Amino acid sequence: MKSFFITFRSITHAQRCERVFTAEGIKCHMRRSPRWMEERGCGYGVEAKMAELNQGLEILRKEEIPFRKSYLFYPDGEVEEIQYGLS
Repeated sequence: MKSFFITFRSITHAQRCERVFTAEGIKCHMRRSPRWMEERGCGYGVEAKMAELNQGLEILRKEEIPFRKSYLFYPDGEVEEIQYGLS
């Protein structure tokens, strides 16, 4: 199953994202970012199914929750950065 992962500058933003996504019906979970993703972030992100990506990004924009980077995780283990950050 493809999923997306969004990283945040602070754990507070990641927690807020998880709460808002859940309230909007997006099943997600907050977790630690892989070490290689922690370039300038806090080391936490939110993961959800790929089918929810567009809705999730729209919610983040509407709620003005800033995020660092977003990634796609493929079933074969490949990871691709996608250009939707709001630094």
